[in-house]
Amino acid sequence: MSVESDVRESLRAVEDPEMKISVIELGLIYEIRSEDKDDGIHIEVDMTLTSPGCPIAPELMAAVHRATEQTEGVSSAHVNLTFSPLWDPRKHATEDARIDMGIF
Repeated sequence: MSVESDVRESLRAVEDPEMKISVIELGLIYEIRSEDKDDGIHIEVDMTLTSPGCPIAPELMAAVHRATEQTEGVSSAHVNLTFSPLWDPRKHATEDARIDMGIF
C-alpha cells in the first residue's frame, strides 16, 4: 500500500464534528500527494469544507493535519484549503454519506 493510501485510511477516523461523518466519506479530501524529503516523507493534503463560511474550519483542518502526521512513515504534512471546486454532496460524498445526510 502507498503512503497516500495509508494517509487516506488514517483520515477515515477524522469526522466532521457537526455531521459525525468521516471527511473521506464526505469527499472533503480532494487530493493527497507525497514527496520524499531528506528527513522523510512530506504529505500535502488538499481539502475543502462543506461551506466556505464553515465555523469549524480551523478545528477540522487541525484534525486532518494531526491524523496525517500520525500516519506511519509520514514525517511532515501540510493541509491546503481550497474551494475549487465548491463541495457538492451529490458529486463528492459517498453513497453511504449521502444516505446519512438524507440525500437520495
